[in-house]
Amino acid sequence: MSERGEKLVIGARLKRLRKTLGLTQAQMAQDLDVSPSYITLIEANQRPISAKLLLKLSQVYDFAPRDIAGGQDLQLQAELEAALKDPVFAETIPRSEVEDVVNASPALARALLRLHDRYRTMAMAAISDKNPLSDREKVEMLEQTARPVEEVRAHLHARNNHIDALDRAAEALSEELEMQRREPHIVLSARLRDRHGFRVRILPQDVMPEKLRLIDPHRKHLNLSERLEQTGRRFQIAVLLARLEYGDLIEKEAEEFSPEARPLARAAFANYFAAALLMPYKRFLQNAESERYDIELLGQRFGTSYEQVAHRLTTLQRPEARGVPFFFVRMDQAGNVSKRFSAGRFHFSKFGGSCPLWNIHSCFEVPGRVQTQVIAMPDGTTYFSIARTVARHIGNYSEPAAQFAIGLGCDIAYAPRLVYARGLNLEAVTPVRIGVNCYLCERQNCGSRAYPPINRPFRFSERERGVSSFHFEVDEE
Repeated sequence: MSERGEKLVIGARLKRLRKTLGLTQAQMAQDLDVSPSYITLIEANQRPISAKLLLKLSQVYDFAPRDIAGGQDLQLQAELEAALKDPVFAETIPRSEVEDVVNASPALARALLRLHDRYRTMAMAAISDKNPLSDREKVEMLEQTARPVEEVRAHLHARNNHIDALDRAAEALSEELEMQRREPHIVLSARLRDRHGFRVRILPQDVMPEKLRLIDPHRKHLNLSERLEQTGRRFQIAVLLARLEYGDLIEKEAEEFSPEARPLARAAFANYFAAALLMPYKRFLQNAESERYDIELLGQRFGTSYEQVAHRLTTLQRPEARGVPFFFVRMDQAGNVSKRFSAGRFHFSKFGGSCPLWNIHSCFEVPGRVQTQVIAMPDGTTYFSIARTVARHIGNYSEPAAQFAIGLGCDIAYAPRLVYARGLNLEAVTPVRIGVNCYLCERQNCGSRAYPPINRPFRFSERERGVSSFHFEVDEE
C-alpha cells in the first residue's frame, strides 16, 4: 500500500477487528493515539487509513498489516465472485456489491460458498443418476478425490500455509541434530538407524520399477529408488522421521479433517515437517532475506531442490517473523494444477486450468530457465511472478522424467525485496492482463480465449471475425 501510494479504505474490516477485540471506538483511539472521531470516519469509509496508522495498528494488536488490509478478504472476494458466475444465478451481481458483502460479513460470504459447493455436489449427483454411463466416473472422481484435496487445501490456506506447532518441532530437531554443521543425508540416516532401527536402501529401477519410495516396517527398510535425486532422498528420510518421532503431533493436527481427507492431511503434515527440518525456520528466513529470495542459491545452501525451496517460501508466516507472502502453483504441460498454496491473496480457481497469458506455460519452451512477469488480475491486483520448469525425479532414455512448471509470486509491493526484480523499473513495467481462467474471465477481445465466460450468453456473428470468436456483454458497474 504505502509503497504504491494507494489509499486504503477499510471501514468494515476495522470495525470488525475492533468488535472482535471488545473495544469501543474511544478505547481503540486511545490505544492508537488518535481521536475517536478519526476512528469513526475510518469505519464509515469517509477517510482512508494512512500507512503510518496501519503499521501502528498492526504493532499494537499484533497482526500482519496485510490481514487488516484485506489480503484474505480479496481471496474470499475472488472465490465468491467465481461462485456467483454460476449460471444458476440469473442476475449478475456487480463486483462492488460482492466486495460490500465480504467486507461487512466474511462469515456470510464463506457460508454462501459452502452452500454453493453443496449445490454443485447435489446437482452433479442428479446428473449422474440421469446419465450414469457418461457422467458417473466424473462425479465419482470429484466426490471421492477432489473433495479431500480441496479440504486440505482450504485448511492450509486458512492458516496462511503455516503450521506453527510442526514448524517449531522440526526446528528444535534440526538444532538437536546440528544439521547446520553436518551433511543432512548422513545425519538423518544415522538418526533413522540409531533411534528407530531403520536402514535406508537405494535400489535400482528394475527392483522398484513403478515406485520411488517403499517403507517396509517388518524388515525396517526405507527403500528409495535410484531415480530419486539426492534432494529427494533426504526429503523422504525426513518424512519417515516425522512419522516415527512426531506421529502424535501430526495426528493431532489431522483430527479435525473428515475421514476421507485425514490420510491426505497426515501426508501433507509429514511433508511439511520434512521441509521444516531441512530448512529450519529462523535460519532459512535469515538466508532468504539476506540473499533476496534467490531460490537456486537457497537450494544449494540447504541441500534442497528448487521445488522444495519454492514451496517452503510460502510457509514463512510466523507472526513475529514473517517472510514475503508468496503463492505457489505446480502444473504440467497440459495445464493441470497438481499443487497450489498461498500465503498471500492470489486468485486460484478450483477447476478449469489457468490463464494461457501467464508465462508459467511458456516455461516448457526453455526448460530450467527462470522467467519473470508482472501480471494484473481483472480486479486490479498486480503480482510479480517467477516461473521455471523442474523434473520431479531422474528419467532415462525409455522413460524421460516428467516436466512440471513451478510458479511462485507475490504482490507487486514485495517485488523490490526479490533478486529477480533487480534492475527493473517496476513503475514503468506494463503488467500483462490475465484472468483466473477462461470460464471466469470477462476480458473482451482476448486472442487466447478458449471458452466464453460461464455466466455470459455466447454470441457469434457470421458476418465478422474479431480477435476472439467469443463475444459477450459486460455489465456496467
